[in-house]
Amino acid sequence: MASHIILPPDGDDDEQQRREDEEGGGNAKAALPFSAMCVRISRDSYPNLRALRNASHASLTDAAYVKISEGDFGYVLDDVPHLADYIPDVPTYPNPLQDHPAYSTVKQYFVNEDDTVPQKVVVQKNSRRGVHFRRAGPRQRVNFESDEVKACIVSCGGLCPGLNTVIRELVCGLAHMYNVNNIFGIQNGYKGFYSSNYVAITPKTVNDIHKRGGTVLGTSRGGHDTKKIVDNIQDRGINQVYIIGGDGTQKGAYEIYKEIRKRGLKVAVAGVPKTIDNDIAIIDKSFGFDSAVEEAQRAINSAHVEACSAENGIGLVKLMGRYSGFIAMYATLASRDVDCCLIPESPFYMDGEGGLLQYVERRLKENKHMVIVVAEGAGQDIIAKSIPASDQLDASGNKLLLDIGLWLTHKIKRTMF
Repeated sequence: MASHIILPPDGDDDEQQRREDEEGGGNAKAALPFSAMCVRISRDSYPNLRALRNASHASLTDAAYVKISEGDFGYVLDDVPHLADYIPDVPTYPNPLQDHPAYSTVKQYFVNEDDTVPQKVVVQKNSRRGVHFRRAGPRQRVNFESDEVKACIVSCGGLCPGLNTVIRELVCGLAHMYNVNNIFGIQNGYKGFYSSNYVAITPKTVNDIHKRGGTVLGTSRGGHDTKKIVDNIQDRGINQVYIIGGDGTQKGAYEIYKEIRKRGLKVAVAGVPKTIDNDIAIIDKSFGFDSAVEEAQRAINSAHVEACSAENGIGLVKLMGRYSGFIAMYATLASRDVDCCLIPESPFYMDGEGGLLQYVERRLKENKHMVIVVAEGAGQDIIAKSIPASDQLDASGNKLLLDIGLWLTHKIKRTMF
């Protein structure tokens, strides 16, 4: 998750885009959650298709799966897909929670159908109302009876602290709160749908998995064959699919949803966003983020100790954060030993007045040591000027980034010493 390198002195467009973003109701560059990507809204009345495409990460060819509701003063509801959108007269049933002793006595426990969450909490008094999302939570009526539910859970992509806790809570929630008896685990990511046996899981089998690291279901990158996956879901009679994963995984979940909808299957697909980067809009905090910041402290502390032990020593700590610097920023604020924090959201430059190299030189003169924390996605535009950028992708479809840590190491050594 983190690495640190000690560098002892060894002698060796724009305004138009901004207006379009505002008309679309939000920042088009912000990564939105899966619920926003899989919206079920008609685009016919939406005035700015480009802004919507950027905001929801859905191409115009997916217009049939997207639905946008507009209201007065620029109000836009970016909704989520539902079985009722493509299954006529889908039946509903009372939510089992209304008879649960732990929940039935709580007033207004169920979420109102009209409740929404705004994309931007702070707005100007003359601003348009912007984009809203459907509020999550239990509804008074559901579309599945407990006895008919056959659910499966799969984890994909890289590891993240809390994966086993999420799996455990899904199983316990389904079993204890909704009286579901048929729950299965898909082993080793997406390919497990068609290359591995399903594993029956119960609250008893997941009782203590939250105390372990990794994921008890196993994981992998890639292996996404949409038709094979949906064939398997259909053949096994699965009607609820819970998919835990990051950007690439949720794009795959969207493709699975589209194929399920094409076939008219009564199958619900729920994406659980997995990222320690905490870069998901609308939610307060993504699981694993706190653990990542805590672990980052160990690397920062080690870098600081070693930097202090060498004259003009520099501790360089590279942390995860492809397009956001939350881990680096929070770890820096928590540490108090960091002299410089570089994140993707804040551009920086190396040379000249106010450049990074000038700042490093000044800190070394003052303290004889310093610590730099950098997110892995920072400074990619600067590195690309000296190292050809690669168009290679990993198995999940993410662009492979240039190594900012190694590049900074050589740059500072070559220039400062």
